[in-house]
Amino acid sequence: MNPLIALVNGRVLGEHGPRDGLAVLVRGARIAALVAHDDARVAEAQKHDLKGQWLLPGFIDVQVNGGGGLLFNDAPTVETLRGIAQAHRTYGTTGMLPTLITDTAEQMHAALQAVDDAIEQRVPGILGIHVEGPFLATARKGIHNADLFRHPDDGDIEALIAPHRGAVMLTLAPDQVPAQVIARLSEAGVIVVAGHTAADYATTRAALDAGVRGFTHLYNAMTPLASRDPGVVGAALDDPHSWCGLIVDGHHVHPATLRIAIAAKARGKCVLVTDAMPPVGSERPDYVLNGQTITMRDGICQNEAGVLAGSGLDMAGAVRNAVHMLGLPLAEASRMASSYPAAWIGLERTHGRIAAGYRADFAVLDDTLTVRETWVDGVAYPVD
Repeated sequence: MNPLIALVNGRVLGEHGPRDGLAVLVRGARIAALVAHDDARVAEAQKHDLKGQWLLPGFIDVQVNGGGGLLFNDAPTVETLRGIAQAHRTYGTTGMLPTLITDTAEQMHAALQAVDDAIEQRVPGILGIHVEGPFLATARKGIHNADLFRHPDDGDIEALIAPHRGAVMLTLAPDQVPAQVIARLSEAGVIVVAGHTAADYATTRAALDAGVRGFTHLYNAMTPLASRDPGVVGAALDDPHSWCGLIVDGHHVHPATLRIAIAAKARGKCVLVTDAMPPVGSERPDYVLNGQTITMRDGICQNEAGVLAGSGLDMAGAVRNAVHMLGLPLAEASRMASSYPAAWIGLERTHGRIAAGYRADFAVLDDTLTVRETWVDGVAYPVD
């Protein structure tokens, strides 16, 4: 039997806010219990001193293109996934959806298989896949290669709805994909989200009714909210059930605009994402995407023409920005990085909370909200 470990002397950010005087008991990959620090079980357990630091649920990032100098598109393999997950673990990310940017059908199939293989091999932190494209709108392509855009065929649909070991999220443009196809994907368990789209409000509303469950990097690469034309943003903010991914880096979206979205949406429906690229966790600031050299300067990833190409953001940075830039309480910023994304991808009963029975996934942060230690499935990974 796995030994009982007691995480002690920490400020535990539980379901009802921060609490002192608690010990978190861990056995194997699961949280066994939350108990008072003087509980008899603590005395019997192996103690792990948190040294007065914050203990938060591990961060879950549903949009990770790369990290550690690696880009998922370049080599959709288990080893690439292992390297990307390791890079992001340094920043408290304990679960992620590796994201394949618009590519060929062959590369999409390879990515789906790589994620299945990684989960089978228990690569720490891989929870599924996010396929962003190629069913997108040229008018809102961003950095995506529009030459590879197309409409989904039966082969694409079958590959996406086939049994997979983790969550499958698909970003598509509702103006490019018929509602009946959206419904088929959604009914089969694919988490369909809207992004890189020139749809109007009515088309987006119809897509929501057909099964769209969220919006990829809200505000970016979609039709804006206007007085007589609500657009995709208006549909997203008006809908009470869908989730919205927010890139809180101070570059993609103005802080005031982000605060408006958080105020408009029901609590629990705004999720922090990074849209991270290879420079995260790497000393190299540049990488190649679609034949273009992308360079990160001051945390901004852009091509030579100034087009944003993902971000240099990590999840710990997103949480800090949500607190300092948006003025959110740490507890709410933490939920936007853990329990809310867990719910979005259907893992709300196992991930994203510090509670008995949940995965023993934690981010240990100091007073500056810098990650000092990350736990995945009950295993501690110190951060240098």
